[in-house]
Amino acid sequence: MESKQDDITILQEAEKRLRRLSPERLRVVSDFLADLEEREENEATTELLNVPGFEQALREAMQEAEAGEVVPFDSIRRLSWQLENREILRR
Repeated sequence: MESKQDDITILQEAEKRLRRLSPERLRVVSDFLADLEEREENEATTELLNVPGFEQALREAMQEAEAGEVVPFDSIRRLSWQLENREILRR
């Protein structure tokens, strides 16, 4: 896995190259990047769909959300904080 600095360097190198391209070549690169992005998204979707029970769990979660059976994220974060601090206080 690349470090953040490596990512920045790669992006800077790519930007330099992109700036030197003709508009026609830049369009080709843009189309290619769009294709790569779509493939990556499809791979992630496929990976999720291969998780046993994922599709059913997703359908159920979507039905619960549509029915308004949701909990605000702040409530979850607050509860998590309370549970963590309770554990610390017990020690």
